[in-house]
Amino acid sequence: MAPVLVEPDIRFHASFLELVEEWGEGLMHGFSLEPEDDVSTPDGFATWVRTLLAEETVPRKPSFVTSTTRWIVEDDAVLGSVQLRHELNEFLAAVGGHVGYGVRPSARRRGLARFAMAGILDIARERGLGRVMVSCDVDNIGSRRTIEGAGGVFQDVVPGLAGRPYRRYWIDLD
Repeated sequence: MAPVLVEPDIRFHASFLELVEEWGEGLMHGFSLEPEDDVSTPDGFATWVRTLLAEETVPRKPSFVTSTTRWIVEDDAVLGSVQLRHELNEFLAAVGGHVGYGVRPSARRRGLARFAMAGILDIARERGLGRVMVSCDVDNIGSRRTIEGAGGVFQDVVPGLAGRPYRRYWIDLD
């Protein structure tokens, strides 16, 4: 079965736990997973999924913006996530951008990030955004290719998270 973009759903709990174990330590890009989120228990996972869905209309925290999250799913397995932030706050304008995405290690190099980017850019168009900013770590060649393949035009390099430099791009949606 071909991959699809779907809304977060509690039916993917077991697959999500496998993804977390595979991913290991570090930031899981595109998942909007906060340290206080309990995804290991069914009730905690259900709460987190409801939070992700609610973020489409209500920011999670005062410093956050509304966002749309879609999971990359194939054969009922969560392979990754993509998120569209509906606007840019100070942090997102500096580093984070409108779009964040991540693919589990075993599913990388299959074009899934490109697939997810195309889908989330369609959602951005539907929301009336004329252009979006996307950033990536300067050493992440796969993300750089994904962004450039989606029409990303390089803007600059800025200090990023933990002092690592990030490349910033703009993608025109018109």
